[in-house]
Amino acid sequence: MTERTLAIIKPDAVERHLAGKIIQRIEDEGFQIRAMRRIHLSAAQAEGFYAVHRARPFFTSLTQFMSSGPAIVLVLEAADAIKKWRTLMGATDPAKADAGTMRKEFAQSIERNATHGSDAPETAAYEIGYFFAGIDLI
Repeated sequence: MTERTLAIIKPDAVERHLAGKIIQRIEDEGFQIRAMRRIHLSAAQAEGFYAVHRARPFFTSLTQFMSSGPAIVLVLEAADAIKKWRTLMGATDPAKADAGTMRKEFAQSIERNATHGSDAPETAAYEIGYFFAGIDLI
């Protein structure tokens, strides 16, 4: 089943000029990029996006990091896109990520882990809507 997911190339990867390599891998893996935008989240926008994690101890450092510099948000489309993208990203902790995954290759730490991806269809719908109006999706 074709579905869409949100992907983020996080500020650490953008800062290290890895966006092109990550986008190339996305396309090489058969994803269609339906929307893409370079953004710089404000603290309030990062807090809104990650509100589900507000009670977690890492919330403040995560939102500070995500608002620390430019990021690239993308809508990816493929068969089983959510699972496929999460598999390609690898484990949140790059030390535990499988060889060949984005995070094994590009992440610096559990927080500076280069990429984000939606974890379920409901999350994907919310996250895509957070950054893109329907008219932006082609």
